[in-house]
Amino acid sequence: MNPLLLEIMPIANNNYVAFTFFIGCMAMLGASVFFFFEMWNVDKKWRTSILISGLITFIAAVHYYYMRDYNLATGQSPTFFRYVDWLLTVPLMCVEFYLITKKSGATTSLLTKLIAASVFMLVTGYIGEAIYPTETQSWIWGFISSLGYFYIVYLIWFGDVAKLANNTSPAVAAANRTLAWFVLVGWAIYPIGYIAGTEGGLFGMKVLEGVSLDVVYNIGDAINKIGFGLTIYALAQREMAMTSKSV
Repeated sequence: MNPLLLEIMPIANNNYVAFTFFIGCMAMLGASVFFFFEMWNVDKKWRTSILISGLITFIAAVHYYYMRDYNLATGQSPTFFRYVDWLLTVPLMCVEFYLITKKSGATTSLLTKLIAASVFMLVTGYIGEAIYPTETQSWIWGFISSLGYFYIVYLIWFGDVAKLANNTSPAVAAANRTLAWFVLVGWAIYPIGYIAGTEGGLFGMKVLEGVSLDVVYNIGDAINKIGFGLTIYALAQREMAMTSKSV
């Protein structure tokens, strides 16, 4: 056995970046266990949604484990691993909007739009952050990436997702509004990290000197991914409670 596999990388008391990676890993793993067990305590029609919530946090927990070790070993931001994580988890978060509105007529065309926009947002963001992180190009790719983000915001606030959610039930409409706030406000944390971590900053200006993009991203991931799942879980519980009262 390779002795390096048994080496434990120490975390310095003042290494707040590594600390947030460790906390993020544990929080995501704990959320996954919760969602996987609670999946069997909700109505059958919500089990796929809860399962996906568990998969989102589990995938993130695995990536956070590797990202923490990479950061400790190199002192660098694990940009590649983070975008691999997002390319798997962000489209799954978009799938949640499709699942909660499927009953009222959501189509695979809507699902394709959500997934395509999320992939476009992430691929162009990666180009600006990892491939062309220069003052002249990173802000351009950041702007292009934001087009995908704003399209998702439009769909869930004013477009097909919002209309379908409002035609389903009060519980679904309320859950969609909560998820929409996560996207509008919670996902806005990621552009802040992008601005902090690239040479281009905001239109070529470094306006967030001294801010760690990893800390920003780690906090954003924990809030958004766990919060998404808890919102879906609350929706399932509320729907079950309403059904039991009507019986």
